[in-house]
Amino acid sequence: MLDEIKLVSCYRTGNQRDDSEELEEWLPNINEGKTKGRRQRGTVEMAERKKVTKRVAKPKEPKPKEPKPKAERKPRAARVSKAKKAKTKTEQQTEDAVLPKPESQQHVTVKEERLSINLSSHNAAVPGDVPHECPSSSQHFPKVKKEEPDDSFTFDEPAQKKQKTTNSAQGRPIKLKLSNSCVEDLQMNWDPIQVLAEKTGVEQWVCANIAKLFQEENTVPFMVRYRKELINHMDADAVRDVQLTLEELRSVAKKSKSVSQTLKKEGVLTSELEMALKNCTTAGDIDHVYAPYKKGSKLSKARRAKELGLEPVALALLQAPQTLDLHSSIQPNTKGISPLHTYNSQPVVTVLVHQRSLLIKSKPKDIAKFSLYTDFTCDVQRIQHYQMLAINRGENLKILTVKVNIPDWVKNDFCRWCINVRWRPQGFAQPELMTILKNAIEDSYRRFILPFLSRGYRTKLTTSAEKESIAMFVRNLRQRLLMCPVRGRVIMGVDPGFHHGCKIAILSPTSQILHTDVADVACPAKHKEAENLRHLMFKHSCQTIVIGNGKACRETEAFFTDLIKQRFFKPLDVSYCITDEAGASIYSVSPEAVKEMPDMDPNLRSAVSIGRRVQDPLAELIKIDPKHIGIGTYQHDVSQSLLRAALDGVVQECVSFVGVDINICSETLMRHIAGLNAGRARSIMEWKEKNGPFLNREQLKLVKGLGPKSFQQCAGFIRINPETVRSSIDSGGNEGLKVPLKQTAEKKKVKGSGSASNKFNPLDQTCIHPESYSIALRFLSQIGGSLDQMGSAVLRQSIESSVKSRGLDVLAKSLDTTPETLQLIVDGLTQPPGFDIRQDFEQADFKREIVSMNDLHDGMVLTGRVTNTALFGAFVDIGVGRSGLIPKRFITPDKLPVDQRRRSLALGPGERVEVRVMNVDLHRNRITLDLIRVLR
Repeated sequence: MLDEIKLVSCYRTGNQRDDSEELEEWLPNINEGKTKGRRQRGTVEMAERKKVTKRVAKPKEPKPKEPKPKAERKPRAARVSKAKKAKTKTEQQTEDAVLPKPESQQHVTVKEERLSINLSSHNAAVPGDVPHECPSSSQHFPKVKKEEPDDSFTFDEPAQKKQKTTNSAQGRPIKLKLSNSCVEDLQMNWDPIQVLAEKTGVEQWVCANIAKLFQEENTVPFMVRYRKELINHMDADAVRDVQLTLEELRSVAKKSKSVSQTLKKEGVLTSELEMALKNCTTAGDIDHVYAPYKKGSKLSKARRAKELGLEPVALALLQAPQTLDLHSSIQPNTKGISPLHTYNSQPVVTVLVHQRSLLIKSKPKDIAKFSLYTDFTCDVQRIQHYQMLAINRGENLKILTVKVNIPDWVKNDFCRWCINVRWRPQGFAQPELMTILKNAIEDSYRRFILPFLSRGYRTKLTTSAEKESIAMFVRNLRQRLLMCPVRGRVIMGVDPGFHHGCKIAILSPTSQILHTDVADVACPAKHKEAENLRHLMFKHSCQTIVIGNGKACRETEAFFTDLIKQRFFKPLDVSYCITDEAGASIYSVSPEAVKEMPDMDPNLRSAVSIGRRVQDPLAELIKIDPKHIGIGTYQHDVSQSLLRAALDGVVQECVSFVGVDINICSETLMRHIAGLNAGRARSIMEWKEKNGPFLNREQLKLVKGLGPKSFQQCAGFIRINPETVRSSIDSGGNEGLKVPLKQTAEKKKVKGSGSASNKFNPLDQTCIHPESYSIALRFLSQIGGSLDQMGSAVLRQSIESSVKSRGLDVLAKSLDTTPETLQLIVDGLTQPPGFDIRQDFEQADFKREIVSMNDLHDGMVLTGRVTNTALFGAFVDIGVGRSGLIPKRFITPDKLPVDQRRRSLALGPGERVEVRVMNVDLHRNRITLDLIRVLR
């Protein structure tokens, strides 16, 4: 009977249970995907005996002139290969501290990851476990079948980062030539590309191309849009996953080199130890190898024993125990040597008292938050990511005590293997000598192996949970940023409030501030406030109200709803929507807001920000730290460096793919374009102030600090809209239009290239990259079209008929380009002017009536919009002032569109859903919902 390895969290360590349940998934040897259960260890031992029998029978083969190899049957020698026999003692001791070479399978999910930590009776994942020194179940049994957890929310398809890109462009891989520095700069014993492919689940040729592209300073958005054939159509998240893994491998190589230099200075670096460090593929492997040599505040027991001259005695115990005489070998009265050594463990009572004192100091409210985790026990294979993060938070607050329970059979099997195989004395040993050996092994397990295993499990669980939490944050942020903007409307932004009234800002369709005011909708003279609001709305022809969802939102919503029902604003057809105001207050006092609206009260800036969030969510939300816009879960409990890198990456991706009109965008928005940064964005703004609007993309090359590589990366994401340029000229920006031409000649002369033109290029309005302009013109010539017809129905029909008759691949070959590039050209030529990829995404819901939370009842069917998703469910705004929660157990594949079933929760901010009310808890202000379907 095997015990489950459990993760236990409780208020008191005395409440931890000693459960003994059979867990067949932990067994390493599986035949045809079925576990052997309790009979497995006996099967392994029988397999060992069969192997020995076969080796004995070998000399019976018909080779008369060959002597019988009886010498090979020396005691215990049959278990060691010849290569191992030839090794010196130094090599053997070094290898004892080395983890095995990189495995061919590196898994990401917890369910698969556990298979690499084998806790079977013959292959424990412990220090000193050296391959080929003992029979290993991983060598004699088929590959373990991968299994998914019972409560998995990765549906029909595997996780995206584990997908292998098998369909290459034109049916064959397109490989870039790798420079030596891309591979050899790591100076490790393993192939970086091979290990990268194993860790990410991506083909080696794709990994090699991505490594080369990153080496050439290409950005992720540029690669995903303009180098699809080289990365095999991977999306941005998958490319960033490869990038992160590549950076980890580079940091491992750097750490390996640093540790080698440290050991060399100390004079303990051997060629074998250096080789072991170069075999490591993770930082944990390096720490494991370096641990025996790491100097701390006090020497280890092994080093102290060596200094006391006990190393020859230990070697004699293993190599010639029959000749060992402890009394003559150990000098009496030696300081530091005791004839009897006992091991005392810390009493549990001490821990209990410590925990109770912490509980007394903790706030009752904080303790209540973790009531679900009182005496919580869960198999490490089935614990959810959000549970792991919650447990870590409770432990950091010193409310919870967490322990990984490892079954006793692990210790027994480890000690048995060490005594009978790994360190078995080469000869007869007296019982007292075997007792010393047994005590040493048990001490090593208690002080080193057990903490090592516990730390390993906690680290892997936490890392997996952090990655999933960050991935969820990234998905939420992407959908929030790409919500469809509301164009062509005058907006009234309302920041609700009780004490200081409602802050109001009226914005033009281009987000210009027309008027700001304060209205007290809670005062007795509501009619007067309503008259003032009607006057403002008539004056500016405003028919759309945007209300923040903060304090006093319900009262403000009820105020406007009553007026709308009474047709108070007639003949204006007024509607309103609720938007998330998270982060608006932080932005209102930021230096950027002060620079943008210098003479405005911070409260009124919040109203402006709320209105602009509906007019253009992307342009407004990028001004705020993503951690403050209310779409993440446990964002403060994960690695902040990884979170920042992921969020910056998705912001850059969204801004680049939507495209930016260079002549009207803000400097804040511009710095998020791929290939640009704060300095280059500032230089572009200075160039515009000095020379007027950009007339074409080529003029970007005239900007100081914008070199060829930066131009290549950003040009395809920048738009030059002729109407914007004309409006800038008409408003007074035409004074220096001839200046760019003079400066063009000067600056291009310095840079050694041709002069830039001052003419408009219709292709500058599209997603087509300047490097493909010549191909686009040749393609238009082939089909008999012209640039003047861009976006028209005539050109679209001509292109579609040409592609249908000849095929995209044939056309691409005739133009000496790739199908991916030609498809991008086709898209750019057929899309109408001003095309926005967000026009097919969801936008804010505008309402004219209200539903109270008191009106809800079980079974009621409503429509709503997802506001946030967490690892445990999705929050939905159903228009009652409080978001309801759809627990993830109700988010099943049959309720989702086919294209959404692959994601963890399959829902994201902005999506419209139909839900059923399951429970309304007015006391706790909670609503539980069931998902019926996703509305399209």
